[in-house]
Amino acid sequence: MIPARAAKPRDKAKVEAGVLVAQRWILARLRNRLFISLTEMNDAIWECLEILNNRKMRHVNKSRRELFDELEKPHMRALPASGPYEFAEWKKATVNIDYHIAFDWHRYSVPFQLVHQSLDVRATATVIEIFSKGKRVASHRRSYKRGGFTTIKEHMPKSHREYAEWTPERVIDWSKTIGPNTALLVEKIMASRVHPQQAFNAAQGLIRLAKPYGKERVERASGRALEVGAHSFRFVNEMLKNNMDGAIVEQDESPMGPTTNPETNEVQLPLLSAENIRGSGYYH
Repeated sequence: MIPARAAKPRDKAKVEAGVLVAQRWILARLRNRLFISLTEMNDAIWECLEILNNRKMRHVNKSRRELFDELEKPHMRALPASGPYEFAEWKKATVNIDYHIAFDWHRYSVPFQLVHQSLDVRATATVIEIFSKGKRVASHRRSYKRGGFTTIKEHMPKSHREYAEWTPERVIDWSKTIGPNTALLVEKIMASRVHPQQAFNAAQGLIRLAKPYGKERVERASGRALEVGAHSFRFVNEMLKNNMDGAIVEQDESPMGPTTNPETNEVQLPLLSAENIRGSGYYH
């Protein structure tokens, strides 16, 4: 069965011919009658329609009613028990790198293996269904929260499932074991991310820095990061790695160590001495 195209009456010629016959025959019988209400007019049309359907047609010697009862009625089925027709909207959506698709300003997860693929989305008032090549790969209850995420744990890659039970509050509480500056820095990092899981890795990295550098230095470096607005794990890590957090470290007291200019109070690094380095006399 092929659906008729819009504005193409020839696609359903028999239906259009039947409408034309009914229209002409009923209007002809009622053209001289005067009606004072819509109900009276509808009753008159119904009476004419019954007469039309029960009239025998010359080319088949049967009425329209007899043909309906004989050919069509035995094949008719009951209306579906699901209730009235449910309107659905379809659209294409590409899976983002965070294995979510966007629909109506909300994001819904799909299996992470479908990243970067173009999928079909069927949306009703209550359900979001997502299809790949005609096969349904995800179904979610529709959410109208703008900017929100609806994520199914099974859709996550294994590396993300480890953090599925974590919440931002739990991560912040864990970072408070280092100090208030570290906890505040973790909050700032989370606020800068679109998806909370992206901040969990950075927060865990900050906490792990306490093992090689100690909690005091991590807390001091986090405070410095907050002062300059550098809300990232990398900034804190580089500060600690290069002893830029203000910690006291042992300095080399040999002549090769750094010296301070008493006039300008600037730190000067000594020149290296090696056979392959030309001295200043080379250029005279």
